[in-house]
Amino acid sequence: MSQLFSTVSLGELTLDNRIVIAPMCQYSAEAGNATAWHRIHLGQLAFSGAGLMIIEATAVEDIGRISPGDLGLWNDDNEAALKTVLEDVRRYSSIPIGMQLGHAGRKASCAVPWEGGKQIAPDAGGWQTVAPSAVSYSEGEVKPLAMSIDDLARVKQAFVESARRAVRLGIELIEVHAAHGYLLHQFLSPLSNQRSDEYGGSLENRMRFPLEVFKAVREAVPAAVPVGVRISATDWVEGGWEIKQSIAFSRELEALNCAYIHVSSGGLSEKQKISVGPNYQVPFARDIREQVSIPVIAVGLITEPQQAEDLLQQGEADLVALARGILYDPRWPWHAAAALDGKVQVPPQYLRSEPHDVKGILTQDQ
Repeated sequence: MSQLFSTVSLGELTLDNRIVIAPMCQYSAEAGNATAWHRIHLGQLAFSGAGLMIIEATAVEDIGRISPGDLGLWNDDNEAALKTVLEDVRRYSSIPIGMQLGHAGRKASCAVPWEGGKQIAPDAGGWQTVAPSAVSYSEGEVKPLAMSIDDLARVKQAFVESARRAVRLGIELIEVHAAHGYLLHQFLSPLSNQRSDEYGGSLENRMRFPLEVFKAVREAVPAAVPVGVRISATDWVEGGWEIKQSIAFSRELEALNCAYIHVSSGGLSEKQKISVGPNYQVPFARDIREQVSIPVIAVGLITEPQQAEDLLQQGEADLVALARGILYDPRWPWHAAAALDGKVQVPPQYLRSEPHDVKGILTQDQ
């Protein structure tokens, strides 16, 4: 039997298969509000047959957006706009929907990728960024303001309030974003965290704020809603955050009832040197999985069904996540089911699309 198409539980949420649609920024919101783009984007992915779809990094406050086009969930307008999108998606799909909550910290106030992605200065329509320390991501950027203790309290509460809004929207899983060089990752890495108080210096101190944020979110939402964390297992820079620290962080999260660890890498420093290839991040997931008992999600150039199946069979991860690959092929889970003799749920309107030579892979979504 295919491991990829077996059920798996993240906390109290049971998934039909182990294919996860990773959160992918679309940079197409307006003042944080979801738009028609999100209705189309999430709608098509909801028909993919994946076991779980996680909505893109959603800012917990306006200055936490990566770009002016980032999705947000910090006010009533944001909540109302996303509510109509989710209502339309759920009308035709029962796919479990999660949401990644994040804050960009010093990597905020940037142009969208197709316009270069560079920082937008406050006097050019951007805003003042914040970070653990007044250390810029790139030379020449406006330096972030080092966060005060009051700032930490504000941001932690913003995560809590956004999580509560997500629950009101019927979101079934929450992922705290502590990866890719954004705010919580900035606290973890000694390259970006140069504080001298209880939130900087030692590993214990650098983990303190991300753990406080996770604990606050976990306590703010019902037990039935799993809360997981996405991490960058390494900065790919000497002297930065690395796998041993990631294992320690993952163990601390597990002790706080974290539902899973979603393992990515990089994003904190322009000095990173990454050797990209198939499964290039999977060894990090494997190393963490060997040290925790909660599920681990692997991601990173996992493009072929048999490749995904093999890494699950070999015990390197419990689930696999696709990002760019599922944008390129939104029916990837269908094709994987055909290759591995699995089954996926689809709307009844699509049942007739099943090829003659692979009968039985499409079942009607309830």
